Amino acid sequence: MDVTTAHAGGPLAGLKVLEMGQLIAGPFAARTLADFGADVIKIEPPGAGDPLRKWRLLKDGTSVWWQVQSRNKRSVALNLNEPAAQDIVRQLAADSDVLIENFRPGAMEGWGLGPDALLEVNPRLIMLRVSGYGQTGPYRDRPGFGVVAEAMGGLRHLTAEPGRVPVRVGVSIGDTLAALHGVIGILLALQERHRSGHGQVVDVALYEAVFNCMESLLPEYSAFGAVRGPAGSALPGIAPSNAYRCRDGSYALVAGNGDSIFKRLMGVIGRLDLAGDPALADNAGRVARVAELDAAIGTWTAGYDVTDVLAALDAASVPAGRIYSVADIAADAHYQARGMLQTVHMDDGSDLTVPGFVPKLSRTPGGHRRNAPGIGQDTDAVLREMGLTPGQIEELKRRGVVAGDVA
Repeated sequence: MDVTTAHAGGPLAGLKVLEMGQLIAGPFAARTLADFGADVIKIEPPGAGDPLRKWRLLKDGTSVWWQVQSRNKRSVALNLNEPAAQDIVRQLAADSDVLIENFRPGAMEGWGLGPDALLEVNPRLIMLRVSGYGQTGPYRDRPGFGVVAEAMGGLRHLTAEPGRVPVRVGVSIGDTLAALHGVIGILLALQERHRSGHGQVVDVALYEAVFNCMESLLPEYSAFGAVRGPAGSALPGIAPSNAYRCRDGSYALVAGNGDSIFKRLMGVIGRLDLAGDPALADNAGRVARVAELDAAIGTWTAGYDVTDVLAALDAASVPAGRIYSVADIAADAHYQARGMLQTVHMDDGSDLTVPGFVPKLSRTPGGHRRNAPGIGQDTDAVLREMGLTPGQIEELKRRGVVAGDVA
């Protein structure tokens, strides 16, 4: 899909957001708001800007990741060590609905930009603070990246084959989960502000965002002393649900754990004896014999290529799929039909395919309004909106307080 046809507004049109921080969690939260119409002003340090600009694969010196993470935003380059730059942030915050930051706890206070100071100039401000361990507690001052949060939150303990070294998920899932929890917190606070007229602080810890997705992990430990361990590609306590090797070496992911689904699955693989076994009629009985069921399904899949396996299971309404690489994603007709493969026309005239917009709203969907900015590309425009004259802006540049108009 060509983004030039995308919806230009969005449900958050008119919402003013000030983004501070860098890399992943805070900027991802701000990007989500920007995708749905919010006016996001991103504060970056002059010179290098957000380090994400140089992460992973670069095109013309800038990360292609940047084109996703900072689309629909404006960039203002401020040297926050300068009191005059801190004053600019206070003025911007006074006219903002939301401020997002993901520095270590205490950094904003060190600049005179903590919640007490900002809520004094704007009592309606909603301030999202994302950090490794949260703004309180004995670990608050520790540096916390997503990989550490994933481990502390319980996820890393589960991601391995039994007896092997735990592996990390291949993306920054801890940061992303924290960002999405932050967006939820912002929307909740906005809803409450409609009633009270007051802003508040939304405190999101990376490890808590991960822990919040750990399903029954804690109550099982509390009730039974059970410490769930790694289970490879299986889902412990739910059967059958696993990855099964096919004749061509590919894997079919099969979720036959619903009672009626299980019977249909057994019919497809020619095991009517298992389909009619009363002991396997519910999940508890199937879990007790999971090794037997996995062996039966694996024997069947080993005789067919993955496309044939999936066709047979789809015909029987058994949930199944294969493992997608990014090449598979880029070629997939369903991704295309759902608008999840968007073509961005870059400033240099080239095209770039980027992910589409989630979630999908029927009347006011998200959309691409502008490409990711250069460092300080919008500094002059934003300062003029604040009422500064061209002469005042040039003086701030001369003093190293701001930088701007960098392509």
